[in-house]
Amino acid sequence: MHTVEIGGDGVASVRLGSGLPLAWITGPCVVEDRALMANAAERLKKLSEKLHVPIVFKSSYEKDNRSTELSYQGPGLHEGLETLAWIRREFELPVLSDVHRVEDVAAAADVLDVIQIPAFLCQQTSLVVAAGRSGKPVNLKKGQFLSPDGMFSSVGKVERTGNRRILMTERGVSFGYNDLIADMTAIPVMKQLGYPVVFDAGHQVRRYGIPSEHPDGGRSSDLIPVLMRAAIAAGANGIFLETHPSPPEALCDAASQYPLDQLEELMTGALQLSELIRAQGHA
Repeated sequence: MHTVEIGGDGVASVRLGSGLPLAWITGPCVVEDRALMANAAERLKKLSEKLHVPIVFKSSYEKDNRSTELSYQGPGLHEGLETLAWIRREFELPVLSDVHRVEDVAAAADVLDVIQIPAFLCQQTSLVVAAGRSGKPVNLKKGQFLSPDGMFSSVGKVERTGNRRILMTERGVSFGYNDLIADMTAIPVMKQLGYPVVFDAGHQVRRYGIPSEHPDGGRSSDLIPVLMRAAIAAGANGIFLETHPSPPEALCDAASQYPLDQLEELMTGALQLSELIRAQGHA
């Protein structure tokens, strides 16, 4: 398996790969006001240092796949990247955001340590290729419509640009009309493609067709630790989990973001389990 290194150059270095400590991609779903973002980044930085947990700060400058155009979509490319650049500089955390458009890739690559391709766009050839050509690590979120081995096509589009800095994130598969189902065999299947696999523990509880800011937009967040533990046992190299100081007040994914004040306990348990799994040679 390729080892993917993220960050450096003035920020913390995060490495994902076989036999390496479990890494986290975490932060508020979408960029909100600077005070809230600073609160989240400072607390995540302290958690990283206290628990010796590698963290990539995640927040999207734009969410372009909202249920309605009336929902908050973020501050946009320029203001959002400015905030993420400030967080990177101030808190020395590597940063990640979704990128939805080919024309955004160059500006995003100037700031971001990881370019994330949203699940609905993982087959969008022009976008995936542009992200690969940027030379930055690319996190390909698996589409809800794809089988795990179907990710070979998206991975191949990045590989053929000469970029081997690839992550894949498992976030469930559509089943019925609203729920996503997590098939833990997806993790070892995707790892056979030769790159680290991250497990998205929060979006698994989303209920599609219901606006994400609505209280009924997700199943109980109590299910998130259950899913996370199962994914670690299955060999995930990292955990993707959006977190917020006050999830009910979040401007996006209020029903599926994890409370920031409960994250230390969750990370501590994840660290203990991941060390056991790694010692057995399964991660």
